[in-house]
Amino acid sequence: MLNILVIGNGQCGNRILDSINKHAFGGKGGKLVKFYSKQKFNSNVQTIAINTAVNDLKEMKYTRAKDRIHIPHLHGVGANRTIGKQVFEEKKEMVMREIEGRGNFDIAFVITSASGGTGSSFTPRIIKELKERYDYPVYAVVVLPFREEGTLYLQNAAFSLREIRESGVDGIILSDNQYLKNIGGSIQEAYDGINDMIAERILFLVDALDSEMMMVTDLGDFKTVMKGGAGLATIGFYRAEKDMPVKTAIQNALSPSGLLFSTDIYQEASRAMVIIKGDQKYLSIDDISNEIEKLSGAVGHVFKGIVVRKGEGPQVLAVLTLESARELESLYSIAVQAIQHEKEKKLRVQSGMELDKSFSQIEGLEPEY
Repeated sequence: MLNILVIGNGQCGNRILDSINKHAFGGKGGKLVKFYSKQKFNSNVQTIAINTAVNDLKEMKYTRAKDRIHIPHLHGVGANRTIGKQVFEEKKEMVMREIEGRGNFDIAFVITSASGGTGSSFTPRIIKELKERYDYPVYAVVVLPFREEGTLYLQNAAFSLREIRESGVDGIILSDNQYLKNIGGSIQEAYDGINDMIAERILFLVDALDSEMMMVTDLGDFKTVMKGGAGLATIGFYRAEKDMPVKTAIQNALSPSGLLFSTDIYQEASRAMVIIKGDQKYLSIDDISNEIEKLSGAVGHVFKGIVVRKGEGPQVLAVLTLESARELESLYSIAVQAIQHEKEKKLRVQSGMELDKSFSQIEGLEPEY
């Protein structure tokens, strides 16, 4: 049995973690289910939510109180990563004691938005501490912002991603709100769906890595896949109806609509792991092998695994590491513009001093009543 740590950091990470716990409890029973039911993990999974904003923690419905860690700092860090870094350094031992108290692990995932305050500033430092203190692999699941969310979020994303990359992380799994909005509709629909989409994929992966398979993939294979490419990855997923051919389900998981991040996998992917789950009568070995061969011809090595689950239609998960990411380059170009825009505004305020000129007009005067 694997020992797995899942940390949801900041508001976005908290919400995704809460969705993971919701599905682990079976997705039914309302917010009271955490008091009388047991999480349905094959592995020993420990979940921890971390936030400086206590109200964000209070919003969580499916995560037990003991798994919500409030780092005291007023009501959050206000999307200011400089403040967030200071708060983490002050409270670092408190955070690490909470993690250490959960036991030993085989693998850890840290889930966060790159654009906010607590999540984007704490995550690189949490990963750095984990890598210095323990020898298990740590993977970051990072959500990129809508491009219209504002200049502060865009510049936060740029610097946070760079720091996560430099933290010693074993791989970064990318999800992009903008991309999911473009393929799925409105911003609200993207917000509503992203938590469940990521949770579903993480739960599938956790379940598969600790399941008996016909064709076997395991934690070692996942590590090998994540070491490929530029240290970046994304995940594709598709849940098919029972009458859908498994080859179509695989194609849909690898299609743009199945991915969390915009990429042409046949041009940018480096390695892959494809796991198929379902009733054996729906899983044609020939069709599976043919589709995997097509993918291998484009990206190189592909690990494949089959998990037999009686009565279930085909479900496909694909973990894909990337050699390059043109969409990320585009995000950084926009972030540079955002940083320059903020800098120019600050310089105008500092040099203009228009408000001071207005105040000077009443110098030496007193109000008359």
